[in-house]
Amino acid sequence: MPEFVDGLPLHALVLHAVVVLVPLTVLGAVVIAVWPAARRRFGWLVVAFAAASVVLTPITTSSGNALARRLPENPQIATHQQLGEQLIWFVLPLFLAVTALMVVHTLAARGGESPSWTKIALVLAAVASIGLGVASGVHVFRVGDAGSRAVWEGIENLPAR
Repeated sequence: MPEFVDGLPLHALVLHAVVVLVPLTVLGAVVIAVWPAARRRFGWLVVAFAAASVVLTPITTSSGNALARRLPENPQIATHQQLGEQLIWFVLPLFLAVTALMVVHTLAARGGESPSWTKIALVLAAVASIGLGVASGVHVFRVGDAGSRAVWEGIENLPAR
């Protein structure tokens, strides 16, 4: 995987996709969990956003590690790296939860009269989607906050050009 794209670190490019997709997935997960009409219309789109988040998170982490190797040791970067490495363990379960929600929803919609197990499964998947969504949203914020602090803290002390 390239470390740079047209002179820019790959990490700086792909992290923005994660920063946008994870919160959109979180918002979508909550909406489809509580609003069946939105689930019918946008549920599989939320699953696609979650899947993209799962794919892009390790790419972002790997490119960040490559970038960090080029920089002097910094405890703020180390904190950001540690939090970033954990993000996959938030977005992967969220992907599984919203996928389960949509699979059960689709099975229930095709089955006509819903057996009681589908109602229970829908509630469980919806609760899991909301909980994992909130956790993912909080964690992606923590990762981003640590990264922005590593980059921008103390910037006002830089000499003028």
